[in-house]
Amino acid sequence: MSAADPATSQTEQRLCEAIAGLRLVSFSLQGRERIAEPHDYGVIGGRRRLFFYQVGGASRSAPPVGWRWADLGDIAGLRALDRKFDGARPAPSGRHQRWDRIIASVSRPPDEDHSR
Repeated sequence: MSAADPATSQTEQRLCEAIAGLRLVSFSLQGRERIAEPHDYGVIGGRRRLFFYQVGGASRSAPPVGWRWADLGDIAGLRALDRKFDGARPAPSGRHQRWDRIIASVSRPPDEDHSR
């Protein structure tokens, strides 16, 4: 699925709005419903990816709480919830991921060019 697909564009828009508003999101990933704090969204190795902190729902690995990654094309049914979160959390390794391009983040400014 490319970023030009209407469903992907709509998911990306909802995701960016949720990050800007510090709102929790719910979505399905790998057939499991997740509730998460979306922290960083951007491009790594040509793939649009979300780095999120899961706070509820299900997971293949127990417990279903903690840092996770998702490719945008694997996310289904994303919606922003009314609940907000406090913002940035410490990075799990103490270091930040190197992104090719940041599109939205709770802790870093986005890159200006969103067309790549």
